[in-house]
Amino acid sequence: MAEQTQTYASHRRWVPMYHFFAVPVFLANVIVTTIQFVRNPRFMTGWGVIVALALFFGMLYLRFMPVKAQDRIIRLEERARLERILPSDLRGRIGELSASQLIAIRFAPDDEAPDLTRRALNGELKSQSDIKRAIRNWRADQLRV
Repeated sequence: MAEQTQTYASHRRWVPMYHFFAVPVFLANVIVTTIQFVRNPRFMTGWGVIVALALFFGMLYLRFMPVKAQDRIIRLEERARLERILPSDLRGRIGELSASQLIAIRFAPDDEAPDLTRRALNGELKSQSDIKRAIRNWRADQLRV
């Protein structure tokens, strides 16, 4: 399978079976069981609402936990990369970058990362979106969770 070109507009990872099937079905299940409980407030219909909520939130956490682990790995990888490519005046300031800034800088190629890092550290680029929009030549990340 050929790698797809990524840009700021196309870099978000959508997993169709998760985002467009599982999430809506589990959410609909919460709504349906809640309606059943309102119409028939008994122990078992109340229990159905609790189970539906547990399934819904459990399913969300099954997605969020790997993403959080991935973010930790990205921070580590980016710190190592920045140690290698930043000029000496910026290397000592890597620890000042927030996790979200490091996560955004991963999309910048080596020749753009020093300038973006400097701009982020100087407060010019505050958010992930600011950094991502400032990247001229996108460095694709095809291995995201």
